[in-house]
Amino acid sequence: MRVALPTRPERAVAGRLRTGTSGFAYPAWSPRFYPAGVRGPDLLRHYGSRLATVELNNTFYRQPSPAAVDTWLAATPADFRFAVKAQRGSSFRALQVDPAESVEWLTTPLRRFGERLGMILFRVPDGVARSDERLAGLLGAWPRDLPLALEFHDPSWHVDEVFGIVREANAAIVTTDLESDPEPPRIRRSGPFLYLRLRRPDYAPDELARWLDRLEPFLADGVDAYVYFRHDEVGRGAELALELAALGERAGFGGRSA
Repeated sequence: MRVALPTRPERAVAGRLRTGTSGFAYPAWSPRFYPAGVRGPDLLRHYGSRLATVELNNTFYRQPSPAAVDTWLAATPADFRFAVKAQRGSSFRALQVDPAESVEWLTTPLRRFGERLGMILFRVPDGVARSDERLAGLLGAWPRDLPLALEFHDPSWHVDEVFGIVREANAAIVTTDLESDPEPPRIRRSGPFLYLRLRRPDYAPDELARWLDRLEPFLADGVDAYVYFRHDEVGRGAELALELAALGERAGFGGRSA
């Protein structure tokens, strides 16, 4: 009689590590990142040939036009992903005043990105104190088919109760590493992906390796991670994004589709 052996559980497909910078339209990054003479739409075309994602800055100040979105999409590969900063005025109204109307105005133009939309980054600035009721109103009005990442600047939001509300809504809480932080912050997963903003001016190779070590358990479990370095005047942030991406590739967590 043959005894049936227990089957091994299938290993999760590894998540992807996507790295990029906050913004891309910086000709001053030439020749350190951009080739000499690259300008205009060719900046994003070159950026997208080397990195897998970008955090759009200008959408924080104004809603993108359909023509602008189409230009960004045409300049980048099909597997490139955009993190879109939600327009700041409407973000304030969505959280503080009228979530239903403001969220609709805020999100409708961004649907033009289609599957190329990695997520919408909703920033809650310093001076806006914690309100569980207002947060629940915002999350209740948010379209469930649009990925959302929330970055809370005011310390009053950094509590387990807020984490639980965000997790219940299947949104992501942003992990932000600031120069003023004595220690790197803890990575906590509340949604289907991770979102990190690494804001220090520079990171040594061993520091990047430690960040990958922190991300590896999540990536190994099939969770995608988006990591954005700060904009600087010379392109060091883009170099750091490339360095971390290379570490991820060697560990089996590449940011491009096979």
